[in-house]
Amino acid sequence: MPERILTASDVSFVRQGRDILSGISLEVDRGQHWALIGANGAGKSTLLSLLGAVQHPTAGSVDVLGRRLGRVDLRELRSLIGHVNPRHEVRSPLTVREVVATGATGTQELMMRWQPTPAERIRIDELTELMGMTARRDARWPNLSQGERGRALIARALMPDPHLLLLDEPTTGLDIAAREHLLDRVDELRARHPDLASVLVTHHLEELPASTTHAMLLRDGRVLAQGDADAVLTGSLVSEALEYPLTITRVEGRWSVRTDKDGRDRSSAQQG
Repeated sequence: MPERILTASDVSFVRQGRDILSGISLEVDRGQHWALIGANGAGKSTLLSLLGAVQHPTAGSVDVLGRRLGRVDLRELRSLIGHVNPRHEVRSPLTVREVVATGATGTQELMMRWQPTPAERIRIDELTELMGMTARRDARWPNLSQGERGRALIARALMPDPHLLLLDEPTTGLDIAAREHLLDRVDELRARHPDLASVLVTHHLEELPASTTHAMLLRDGRVLAQGDADAVLTGSLVSEALEYPLTITRVEGRWSVRTDKDGRDRSSAQQG
């Protein structure tokens, strides 16, 4: 029987009297790689913040490896979760290796008088190599491209050897070449760590790695569909989620999207 890594049960989240999420349930097993898809404002990043123990749900529950959010030390819970946010702030001119090292302490900056152990130094180098950053390991943060920063942050998130990896729009701001390089590294990461589970947020299907196994479509803070990626990421369901007629194809594991001209014409005719 698959090992359950994450369970969100009937989760809702209210901010300033507004329902951001309503009745969301999700189960993620070891080795599964989920995509959260929806238009801007659908609630994707808010849901990810709940799954990552950054915020508490207004109602419902979130369990990571049997530890319930709100009943466990957050530091302990977060050590089981690698959270990748491309908007992560690094204020000091840290090198790539130093940025990765902060994943061991869960801090944004290097802690005073803290030094990585010999085992941690080896892991820093292994993760730097995994993400294709060995040649840039001594480069400083201000001198890194957006794509290099993204790969460094993934290596940082993996430093505590988490059971769950959360990626919040990891290809934001990347050009096509940098995006493809990062997605290739995510696929390689998943192949080399088959027990890892992950959840990735995006509103662009072209930004999904080929290794994506499952998907959830969100619309207005509610689940429209969820399950096997090929069953969920269809033209009809994605069109409903994004409120625009689209045709979806998948070739060699990667998705592409184009306007469904016939569907658009039918919609225009109906409105007329």
